[in-house]
Amino acid sequence: MNSTVYLKKIETPIGAMIAGATEEGICLLEFENRKMLPLELKQLSKELGAAILEGENQHFKQLEAELKDYFMSKLKKFKVPLALIGSEFQKKVWRMLQTIPYGKTRSYKEQAIAIGNADAVRAVAHANGMNKISIIIPCHRVIGSNGQLVGYGGGLWRKKYLLGLEQNNGKQLKLIKLDGERDEN
Repeated sequence: MNSTVYLKKIETPIGAMIAGATEEGICLLEFENRKMLPLELKQLSKELGAAILEGENQHFKQLEAELKDYFMSKLKKFKVPLALIGSEFQKKVWRMLQTIPYGKTRSYKEQAIAIGNADAVRAVAHANGMNKISIIIPCHRVIGSNGQLVGYGGGLWRKKYLLGLEQNNGKQLKLIKLDGERDEN
């Protein structure tokens, strides 16, 4: 192991999140109860040849401040440095996700067109699902072509909350899960 990913638990209005960071930047921001989190940590360790340890990192203070401002509707674009870990295609999709304006949505088809490959809808959806940096890389802004809320690793109730936060400037937001929605994914 030649590098380290430091982990820190961060509380948010929609649940605890686990942040991971290298010297380069934030490489992980997932909800603590996400079923895929242990696998994602194992993959990060393998891909980076890194030890995974709890501890502080130079990027956590900025991340916490920006998340606080985001949830108070004071921040529309994150500036904390990121360390994207994935294939070149995934990184392209994730960078395109970051161009979706605050408070707006885009369909998977529109996202595929935006990266220059209208036929890559399923590949784009898969890349979105592999996003390990929730909220900052805003996969919650991607919806089905019929306008329905679909597929969010943090749970559809969180996706609905995040979109409501962005579209209503923080007004009228309640932490109410819809019937049948689970807290885990």
